Amino acid sequence: MPRGSAGDVGFWSATFERPTGFDSATFKGDTRFALATFKAVARFESTTFERPAVFTSATFNDGAVFDWATFEHVALFESATFQDDAGFQWSTFKEIALFESTAFQGPAVFTSATFQDGAGFKSATFQRDAWFGSSTFQNDAVFEAAAFERNAWLESATFERALRLGPLVCAEQVRLSGAVFGGPVILSIAARHLECRRTRWSSTAEVHLRYATVDFAHAVFEYPLTIAAEPDPFVLADGQQVAEGPLSGAPAAVRMASLRGVDAAHLVLADVDLSGCLFTGTVHLDQVRLEGTCSFATVPSGTRWRAGHPVRFTERRTLGEEHHWRARLPAAVPGWNATASGVGPVGPAQLAPVYRALRKAFEDGKNEPGAADFYYGEMEMRRHDRTGTSRAERGLLHSYWMLSGYGLRASRAVGWLAAAMLATIVLLMGFGLPNSDPKQEATGTVPAGGGKVTFEIGKDDAHNPTGNRFTGERFEKALNVTLNSVVFRSADQDLTTAGTYIEMTSRLTEPVLLGLAVLAVRNRVKR
Repeated sequence: MPRGSAGDVGFWSATFERPTGFDSATFKGDTRFALATFKAVARFESTTFERPAVFTSATFNDGAVFDWATFEHVALFESATFQDDAGFQWSTFKEIALFESTAFQGPAVFTSATFQDGAGFKSATFQRDAWFGSSTFQNDAVFEAAAFERNAWLESATFERALRLGPLVCAEQVRLSGAVFGGPVILSIAARHLECRRTRWSSTAEVHLRYATVDFAHAVFEYPLTIAAEPDPFVLADGQQVAEGPLSGAPAAVRMASLRGVDAAHLVLADVDLSGCLFTGTVHLDQVRLEGTCSFATVPSGTRWRAGHPVRFTERRTLGEEHHWRARLPAAVPGWNATASGVGPVGPAQLAPVYRALRKAFEDGKNEPGAADFYYGEMEMRRHDRTGTSRAERGLLHSYWMLSGYGLRASRAVGWLAAAMLATIVLLMGFGLPNSDPKQEATGTVPAGGGKVTFEIGKDDAHNPTGNRFTGERFEKALNVTLNSVVFRSADQDLTTAGTYIEMTSRLTEPVLLGLAVLAVRNRVKR
């Protein structure tokens, strides 16, 4: 083939039966391969197109190699069909490159390509993996209604001025790890997985997702970034819904897999499932904003068995990492989810600050009841932390947990209060109430010649009855003393010496238990 062409080159509707080679050629005029058919390999490696290159509706039955090609004018591949490999590695598109409605039936490789003007892949179909790693998009990158039936690899790609990416559909994974977004951008993606590890966002961004499990570990963003789950299919500008192909019918929930290493000061999460998210190592987690319904993992439901005795958990929201930690314990209760592969072990010392930060985030959002679960989790981690919590402090926390669930379990505090009152009543009936109320006696001496008389008034010592002590009358008196003790009042009931100490103990402990019950109710209803 000639290495250079000064005029226009037209291969309109041409058919190339044998391998075609235009390697290192230079087309100085318009180059038209519209409706052409390449039945064998078509090679345009290191080719330069100085004027428009038109491959509209062309068909490449075998491989198409455009590696190192330079398109100095528009490159039109609209409605083209690549039945085998399509290679555009290290290619340069100096003006707009259009691949609208193009069908890539084999791997599409745009690794390290440069798009200096717009890149249009609207309604393009990628049946195999699409590789855009290390590519540079200096202007708009249009993937509206693009469909990836396998994976979309955009690792280390640079989007300098992209305003919108998508909506696009990917049946497997979209990888944006190491990518750089230089300006404001809106991403709309329906995919099974989205990986944005070490992705850098240099301006505001919105990420609207469906179906995806998202990994944002070590992503960097200096401006507000919103990750939101979309309940309904994406809609194009003309009002038509984006076809979701193999994803249709699956739950559209968006699950966050990791936020480790992220500075969450500017992060907004909306309607995202955080049940399996890894939070340890997240910076400024107390400033994250949770909008809509952001769900967390929960404790095992129902009654479980551990070491031969039943264990019942009160419902609360937990971190997925607490599940991982508890599942590793020697006497783990069934129902805690085991650690996912590749996740490093964390313990109470690492989880307590995470719970504390999320509690503050809920409190700053004026959601006190929502913050209560994370306060409970923080206290649980402190109680189990054998490195940062002293033994005395752990003992105090254990007592606090047993009595009232850290001031959050009203039923537990009320149960202990009822038990303490019952014990007080029984002890008073058995040892505290005298047989009968002691009578006052007055004694004195009358002088023989008359004059002032002095009397001494005293009471007999109270004694327990020798007969039946558990009678209805004694129960009523014991109940009266106990109820008054709960509210720091004296029942003015004569008691034995043992009864006096029983009442003193009751007046010390039972009001505390009542206060814990009131505190637990308040923490659940406070706004």
